[in-house]
Amino acid sequence: MDAISAGASVIVCENLPLNIVPGITYVQVPENTSSYALGLLASSFFNNPSEKIKLVGVTGTNGKTSTVYYLTSLFKQLNFKVGMISTIENQIDNLRFPSTHTTPDAITINQLLSDMVDAGCEYCFMEVSSHGIAQNRLTALDFDIGVFTNISRDHLDYHGTFENYLNTKQSFFTNHIARLDAKSIINFDNKYRQRMIEFILDAWPEYNNFDYYSMDESSLLDNYAHIVKDTIDGMTLEIGGDEITTNLVGEFNAYNLLVTYCVACHLGVDKSLIKRGLSSIQQVPGRFNVLKSKNSIVGIVDYAHTPDALSKVITSIRKFCDVEKDLIIVIGCGGNRDVGKRPLMGKMAADNCALSIFTSDNPRLEDPKSIIDDMCSDLSSEAIKKIKKIINREDAIRYAVDSASPGSIVLVAGKGHEKFQDSNGEKISFDDFSILQKLLKP
Repeated sequence: MDAISAGASVIVCENLPLNIVPGITYVQVPENTSSYALGLLASSFFNNPSEKIKLVGVTGTNGKTSTVYYLTSLFKQLNFKVGMISTIENQIDNLRFPSTHTTPDAITINQLLSDMVDAGCEYCFMEVSSHGIAQNRLTALDFDIGVFTNISRDHLDYHGTFENYLNTKQSFFTNHIARLDAKSIINFDNKYRQRMIEFILDAWPEYNNFDYYSMDESSLLDNYAHIVKDTIDGMTLEIGGDEITTNLVGEFNAYNLLVTYCVACHLGVDKSLIKRGLSSIQQVPGRFNVLKSKNSIVGIVDYAHTPDALSKVITSIRKFCDVEKDLIIVIGCGGNRDVGKRPLMGKMAADNCALSIFTSDNPRLEDPKSIIDDMCSDLSSEAIKKIKKIINREDAIRYAVDSASPGSIVLVAGKGHEKFQDSNGEKISFDDFSILQKLLKP
């Protein structure tokens, strides 16, 4: 009735209401398909915009945001008009809009795509979240390429089990990529790569539109890269026999740059132009952002909020310092989310640091102290000695900086680009990078 009061003349529903309002058209759809119907209607209402733009969807636990940012940056450098749909922001050519969801609802997606088409955009690079897949937000979208970066534990508060989470990610390729014979670009080095391929071929036995990328020389792939030099100031990466120097850091970023190269090749861009452009790509907000103080303390802000992401960041930092001697980590875990990953995050931090300050992330409606206690639940007596509990996040960052000495690295993990802290139903202004920058006085 609220929709009718607001002016709706057509109602799509799974169950017809007891009281039919005269003059209103009711469209009944099967049970559990109303979100699917919404996707069809949204695409049709906006005149199927995804068919008029090259649409690339990037899914995986980690690397989605960086990959779509790098693709968007590269294609803008090459003077293409580009759209982007991502966790941090949405873009329509040179216009930028705040983002509320990694993958928006079907109406918002199609409206953004329609606006991109009207603005003359030739490409859209889009993050594809497991929530977006499960909730049918991608229905009727015409993808040209689907990318699988990796998969590890995340969002089990929503999906229940890792198997459900994996199946959801895989269904993006069966329902939206292989079904339309679009290109699947898959991380060859991820241990679930074969499961992904078999899942797709079980649904579509004739599908053979795969490509792969790898950092493992034994893969013998054309899309292979290796790191020549990796420092806190950047790295040199070799792709296809050519060296690329970038201010980006870490193996995880090498993977993101490599898949950017692979996608661009499939979209017909000259390889020499791609390699030149990759050298100029800048850091993504909240993704391994580096600050240096005058007294040789290094600060790093990163969005790492899963055990696998935190492990990758620490692995990269390990190349620059003795983490057990010089690394100080500030970390928390989100409230009202997967409780099972909290001890994993706590153990990952405590086992690979000189000092860890366990603090609030986005506690939401939970008691921050309880979340921190969960993070400590699997720590050894030795690891416990390296832990400091400070609930206030700004105080925790200050304590980390005060505890640092020349040569120390202070990693502030978990919130990355976020400009708020979600606590007790309120979103309070909070920015890890700005706070760390103020304290380090670079």
